[in-house]
Amino acid sequence: MLFQEKMTHYLKAGIPFFFLIDFTKERQLALTYEEAAQQDIYFDIKGTTNTTSQLRTGALPEHLSLQTKPIPPETYRRAFDRVKRELGLGNSFLLNLTFATEITPSVDLNTIFQVAKAPYKLRYKDEFVVFSPECYLQIKDGHVYSYPMKGTINGALPHAEQQLMESPKERYEHNTIVDLIRNDLSLMAKEVTVTKFRYLESIKNTQGTILQTSSEIRGKLPNHWQDQFAERLLHSLPAGSISGAPKAKTVEIINQVESRPRGFYTGIFGISDGTTMDSAVNIRYIEKQQGNHYFRSGGGLTHLSQWEDEYKELNEKIQVPTL
Repeated sequence: MLFQEKMTHYLKAGIPFFFLIDFTKERQLALTYEEAAQQDIYFDIKGTTNTTSQLRTGALPEHLSLQTKPIPPETYRRAFDRVKRELGLGNSFLLNLTFATEITPSVDLNTIFQVAKAPYKLRYKDEFVVFSPECYLQIKDGHVYSYPMKGTINGALPHAEQQLMESPKERYEHNTIVDLIRNDLSLMAKEVTVTKFRYLESIKNTQGTILQTSSEIRGKLPNHWQDQFAERLLHSLPAGSISGAPKAKTVEIINQVESRPRGFYTGIFGISDGTTMDSAVNIRYIEKQQGNHYFRSGGGLTHLSQWEDEYKELNEKIQVPTL
């Protein structure tokens, strides 16, 4: 059965299920909780989980460390300059540039999945783990919500909150994505409105705190929204916060500039029971390839971006929240 058919069946029948979609929408999974576990796919979304006792491997470590091998600054600078040229030509207004940084974690992916503190966690076999703070879509009480995160700063910096909230670059970036998400939600809902605009959230890890800005956008779902939701969900992807605007041309540039395909990184995963839904953007992402581990991270670039700041942000995000 095709992904859209399976998702629609589960939604209309009220069968709890898990779904996972990659960045390019080439790989799409819709599985019952039990089917996901049978395929060695485990999730924990705000306490709703399909994890089993077999997944837990004894006492968890008190400390978790990541030794990093940062990408050379000149490698980032070359990609950054190519993006800035595209921005200057008007081919994009905002582009999320990402890289994979080689790391050596002190524990395996299964342990990282258990130790990490995040509202949205996923372990996909022995291939990758996600500990995401960012909601993509949430459905409750007949409404659909989105909470794009855009704008980041190291919380240890002097006057960090003020710097973030007053930064012209961060304000422009956030406004652009909020407008994009409003348009995406209008494909599946009516009366789309921004109910909370640009509020602060903090993410703690072993190295300190990262501050980010988010907004809440809400739309009213039609009756029997389950009938067409799978199609409209796919049409809304990839998520605006990790691609950019205008979306189609920006994704084309991303595929040309980034050093490797994103795969499931910056796709989405979630759960639903046909009445409610919760889903996340696949960020804060560690993958395993040919025995090596890589942490995927990045940030949004605009015409106001400075490469040194963006390179620093990319590296500061390479942390596992454990507090």
